[in-house]
Amino acid sequence: MAAWATLTHYLSLRTKKTNLYYMALTTVLCSIFYLIGIWQHGGGATSTTSATLLACNTNNPSIKTTGHPNPTTLSSANTTTLHFNPHHTAEQLVPLSPSARALQFPPCDRKFSEYTPCQDTARSLKFDRDMLVYRERHCPEKSELLKCRVPAPHGYKTPFRWPESRDVVWYANVPHKHLTVEKAGQNWVRFEGDRFSFPGGGTMFPRGADAYIDDIGKLINLGDGSIRTAIDTGCGVASWGAYLLSRDILPMSFAPKDTHEAQVQFALERGVPALIGIMASERLPYPSRAFDIAHCSRCLIPWGQYDGLYLIEVDRVLRPGGYWILSGPPVNWQNHWKGWNRTREDLDSEQNGIESVARSLCWKKLVQRNDLAIWQKATNHLHCKLNRKVFRKPPFCQGQDPDKAWYTKMEACLTPLPEVSDVKEVSGGELAKWPERLTVVPPRILAGSVKGVTEESFVKNTEIWKERVAHYKSIDFQLAEPGRYRNLLDMNAGLGGFAAALVNDPVWIMNVVPVEAEVNTLGVIYERGLIGTYQSWCEAMSTYPRTYDFIHADSIFTLYKDRCEIEDILLEMDRILRPQGSVIIRDDVDVLVNVKSIVDGLAWESRMTDHEGGPHVREKLLIATKQYWTAPAPDQDQDVSKTAS
Repeated sequence: MAAWATLTHYLSLRTKKTNLYYMALTTVLCSIFYLIGIWQHGGGATSTTSATLLACNTNNPSIKTTGHPNPTTLSSANTTTLHFNPHHTAEQLVPLSPSARALQFPPCDRKFSEYTPCQDTARSLKFDRDMLVYRERHCPEKSELLKCRVPAPHGYKTPFRWPESRDVVWYANVPHKHLTVEKAGQNWVRFEGDRFSFPGGGTMFPRGADAYIDDIGKLINLGDGSIRTAIDTGCGVASWGAYLLSRDILPMSFAPKDTHEAQVQFALERGVPALIGIMASERLPYPSRAFDIAHCSRCLIPWGQYDGLYLIEVDRVLRPGGYWILSGPPVNWQNHWKGWNRTREDLDSEQNGIESVARSLCWKKLVQRNDLAIWQKATNHLHCKLNRKVFRKPPFCQGQDPDKAWYTKMEACLTPLPEVSDVKEVSGGELAKWPERLTVVPPRILAGSVKGVTEESFVKNTEIWKERVAHYKSIDFQLAEPGRYRNLLDMNAGLGGFAAALVNDPVWIMNVVPVEAEVNTLGVIYERGLIGTYQSWCEAMSTYPRTYDFIHADSIFTLYKDRCEIEDILLEMDRILRPQGSVIIRDDVDVLVNVKSIVDGLAWESRMTDHEGGPHVREKLLIATKQYWTAPAPDQDQDVSKTAS
């Protein structure tokens, strides 16, 4: 036993000595190789100098060192610069093929500077004039689509910033003087030097739109937050909507593209929400129960004709308890009939027709004072159902989707309101007053009528978009600059979170819910006190070129994969984007690589960057800016004029 202990002790001592020999040998070898390395890279320089050489880029004259010898006097031809940038950027994740990079889109002819594909005058003449069908949307066939970039008119200038733009527009941007002649006595618009001015007048408000709105405010409460969204039918140059904005009321204005060539274009150039549109045979592109007030000031819509079809449509888009405001013929015809060049009998008949239709819709006439008449829609249909025994027309609609409004024919039937259990209950749920209305859970979500959206997911969505917009502003300094942008478009708005996050900025956002979207959320957007429209991005939008300063596109190209061509959607974005306007596109990285190849062909400046969640998220951002360029001057032969803004 003692012998075994002695042997164990001997082996342990021998092992320890061997380990010490190995450690000493390793230390010596490491020291030798370290000194050789210093000699090869530094030519005998000290270790401190070597660290300086490795840390600095000696080719960059802007980099200065202090407390050390000048690196340029010590470096040799073999000096190595260390790079700490990522090896792969978002743009390099998938390389572009040479053929993709070669795709280019030339400028269109100058005659297309105001091209609105779905409201083309020449095409419209092929359609029925009955009920003004020919003025509705009629889009070109796929073979007719332009594959070129719509130019701005020669001399185009950056628009005035809001609120100055409400009153002043550059003539070069909307070169049409027709309205200044035709409406000269009505104070719509004046031409002065190189610009138009808008005194705020209108046919029925000679004292100006602000005074006219004050008159309305004496009849219904415009200031307590209960009225937030408004629709102006036949808006002219949208002065009524322009002056509503200062009262925290958000208007949606529309007028047809007709002999008053530039009325909607003027509205948009002023920074006022508007679309080209008309009440003809199809529903307006808005959901049911969308607007708090609807307005017509001498809008020339035949309200009493076609079994009251147009008032029935106004009823569809008015929220329960909403107001319809009418000024102009036939209101107060007794004092105006001679100036209107119409007979007393004709005007009296028109007045009676409107009153009859309004009663059949269960509206209550609140007041008629001077040239203003105001009706109020019922808050529910309990009494209205009993009234069907008296008013057999219009009947209640059966089996319709009241929110379906894209190429949907109007019908002479009354859109039923959601059921209630008490006469004092508001159908669909009572809306909160503005501004609380923006963030409280909308009634449609509380009722469970929006597929897949809960109270919790709505609140989370609002917070997510606050974070996303904050990230956008950190990477797009123009979006972060107050007043740089005015007219914004969200091509796939969802619940309106992008717009809600920008509510305190001096902007307005057109929230688009694509008709191809899985869930129709436009009703929720309106319940939040925001505005928007339906749209299929396989077609052009009903708006003029250069409408928007900024476009946001969330997953648009994934949504439209295999539905229509990416290049056609991007060409439409280019058409409606102002020179020097910007775009943020968020989508899967593989999709964005293809998008970027086409964006480069549009001559936009673009870059891809990582998602706000970091580089490991497949979704990326493409940030692009449209360059300033215009059509050539009429007496020049070159294809395009490129000048600095």
